[in-house]
Amino acid sequence: METQVSSRINDTHQATSKGRSRTPGLAGLPRAVRDGASLGVACLISYLLITRLLGQAYFVSRDDELLGGMWAVIATIFVYRQTYQQSVSAALSRMAATLLSFVICLVSLLIFPFHPWGMAALIGIGTTVMTLIGNPEDIITTGITTAVVMVAAGISPQHAWKAPVLRLIDTTVGVVVGISAAWICLKFVGPTLSSTVREKLGEQQHGSAL
Repeated sequence: METQVSSRINDTHQATSKGRSRTPGLAGLPRAVRDGASLGVACLISYLLITRLLGQAYFVSRDDELLGGMWAVIATIFVYRQTYQQSVSAALSRMAATLLSFVICLVSLLIFPFHPWGMAALIGIGTTVMTLIGNPEDIITTGITTAVVMVAAGISPQHAWKAPVLRLIDTTVGVVVGISAAWICLKFVGPTLSSTVREKLGEQQHGSAL
């Protein structure tokens, strides 16, 4: 019994030590600030682009304009990852979920007005489709997008059909800005903090193995 307790304590101590070794501390402050600043600037660009773009459209209300800016910022945050390959993968995932949501929401809103039961049904349909095509990891994004589109349609029922169209535009702009920011940051500034930490950990593990 005492041996088992001691073994568990040692395992906990080792896990805690490993977690601490992955923490960059103050030495990683410059890179952390750089990553935060890069993402912040990318989000600002997404917001300004989409609000200025939608502001030129006479049929878009101020509420839709602000919602579009927020949705573009969310898309940018979603695709801004630690490597360019991860950003591209996240962008493809985001666009796949958005396109599916766009199709089912647009078809529904062209036929029926917004209703909570209809929103629930569309979320169920999106979940089923993503599962059948082998992309269960995109179920959450599809469901969130569908919910946002349908509620936005309920806020502006006069032109409910435009909600999925606007959210598709918002997402596309946010995704493009996010990928561009990730590429620029990695190309001209260097690897992200997380990437550097992983590389150092790999070198330490390789050295200890030798």
